[in-house]
Amino acid sequence: MESRTAPGAKNREQEVACGWGSLFWLQPRPAVPFLAGYANEVGESFRAIVPVSLVWASYGVATSYVAADAIDKGRKAAAVHQQDAGRTARVAVAVGDTFVWLALASVAIPGFTINRICAASLYLLGTATRWPLPVRKWATTAIGLSAIPLIIKPIDRSVDFLMDASLRRLYGREEKGPSS
Repeated sequence: MESRTAPGAKNREQEVACGWGSLFWLQPRPAVPFLAGYANEVGESFRAIVPVSLVWASYGVATSYVAADAIDKGRKAAAVHQQDAGRTARVAVAVGDTFVWLALASVAIPGFTINRICAASLYLLGTATRWPLPVRKWATTAIGLSAIPLIIKPIDRSVDFLMDASLRRLYGREEKGPSS
């Protein structure tokens, strides 16, 4: 698998300065903002138990994380490309690629996936067991929460493939963003 680098990064220091090394997910980062990207998956897991307004609020938290991370990657790309002639375009690519990738890989696809896993598990528990409804709802929440770590890598790879086959072709293969 090829290494992802920041747009125009010429060496490892510039790559790390943009926050996009080949070990993107292993780089140290503050826990709270990073975990905010999982808020909607947690919200979807608890959908059977909490008011729907809290589930929608979890999407707001996750989307705020996506926007903040995209802006941060744009600032870092601007710092790396201070003297470059195509600075504006490189920053736009950094922000756009990061926002689209994270919106798909951290919000839209995982939220839908956990929603469907929980809906199916609640239905199956209702037809296959005689458990009381509150127990089925809590079991559904536990299933949803346990599915989160299992879906991350396949979704990330799928979004990489989708982005490589579509949006990233518009700005060239060397301009890849924040994925793996």
